[in-house]
Amino acid sequence: MLDINTCEQVIEAGLETGCDFVEIFEEDKFSTAISQIDGKIEKVNSGNSYGIGIRLYHGKMSVYGSTNNNSLDNLITIAKDLAANFQGQATVSAQRLEKVVYTNKHPIEKYPEDFDMDYKKGIIEKAYHGAKDYSELISKVNVNYSDSHQKILVANSQGKYIEDSRVQTRIAVTAIVEKDGQLQDFYKAPGASKGLEFYDEIDLKQLGREVSEKAIKMFHAKECPSGVMDVVINNGFGGVIFHEACGHLLEATSVAKNQSIFANKIGEKIASELVSAVDDGTIQNAWGSSNIDDEGNFTQRNVLIEKGILKGYLVDQFNGRKMGSKSTGSGRRQSYHYQPTSRMNNTFITNGKSTLDELIEATKFGLFAASLGGGSVNPATGDFNFAVQEGYLIEDGKITKPVKGASLVGNGAQVLQDIDMVANNLLRAQGMCGSASGSIPVDVGQPAIRVKKMTVGGRGGNI
Repeated sequence: MLDINTCEQVIEAGLETGCDFVEIFEEDKFSTAISQIDGKIEKVNSGNSYGIGIRLYHGKMSVYGSTNNNSLDNLITIAKDLAANFQGQATVSAQRLEKVVYTNKHPIEKYPEDFDMDYKKGIIEKAYHGAKDYSELISKVNVNYSDSHQKILVANSQGKYIEDSRVQTRIAVTAIVEKDGQLQDFYKAPGASKGLEFYDEIDLKQLGREVSEKAIKMFHAKECPSGVMDVVINNGFGGVIFHEACGHLLEATSVAKNQSIFANKIGEKIASELVSAVDDGTIQNAWGSSNIDDEGNFTQRNVLIEKGILKGYLVDQFNGRKMGSKSTGSGRRQSYHYQPTSRMNNTFITNGKSTLDELIEATKFGLFAASLGGGSVNPATGDFNFAVQEGYLIEDGKITKPVKGASLVGNGAQVLQDIDMVANNLLRAQGMCGSASGSIPVDVGQPAIRVKKMTVGGRGGNI
């Protein structure tokens, strides 16, 4: 990685024409991706990516450039070219860089680059056979494996020089039933900020069996009826609704521009008093965790909502300037190609006091959304539409028959107000989040929640 002397010279070049902040972001990343379709390896990508991004601030303006040429002359040229966007003389002196030393919160046992391709294919085979051998009804199984080891360096004109090492791995399994012109699939994709020891900790064959079992169950299910009803949304990936329809509206990217319905509402009641929510980038080895964010600030546990009251936003350095707020350790980016901006890490609703059984028993008629799939959200309003991957009717306080084809339609702000029960079975699940600074790993999560009078779409007739 770049040494302190090199970074100091580049920073000094960037400050020449009057900008007030210079930042260097360096990335060296090893990654592997393997795609297996119905027992055959279809695609393998493995290799290193390397590059450097340089960012300059002048008040509430910023400019950015990137390169994979780390020669001193090239980096100084880029810094000066960026500085030419501002006319004037240096008004800020760079602080002497000092390396920040800290304790790694995310220990790794088996680094991915230390294991060959056959070892990784063996991981895929276990999950594949768990799914494919479950039943003759399973017509196809797709498995996608990925791992990465990213090393980063952040240095800036305020004297910061700090590094991080991030290791992640994930496996996604999809089981497909196809019969008589009908097709049904089920998908699950666990991951963690761990090395290949992650696969010693989970039962890959059981993962495969689970996705096949649920694909078959949903294949035989009746179509879900449509209408307004109470909905119990399960834990884990059920938290994707909060992430997409509410979490993004708490990011400074939209708040600083006053494009969020939650802008200027700190201290106001925006949710049911049963709802508390946090974003926590410090959880050990969690999928969305890291020691520092991509601006070199330590990640932290940020309380977003407490008993229905809005307590805070997720703030990166640049948008923090516009808002008069400090960074919350939330500046993230996909790679050196992107400027960082405010992003979620591990975002979830916290535990309530009820049990899942109590949520079901309190529901006269409704839908149990056991697992959610994909969806769409209008980021400006929070209006959403999410598919239910696994659903069941609730009748007279009991889970009865499985139903398929359900969708949940609503508004994130309204859903927060309409939550009338929260269970005590918090679980997080893994996903990839796309936004202005690229695609990044995040955990979503929640305990099971009950939402009163929610719109459910389906092709099984009206209730």
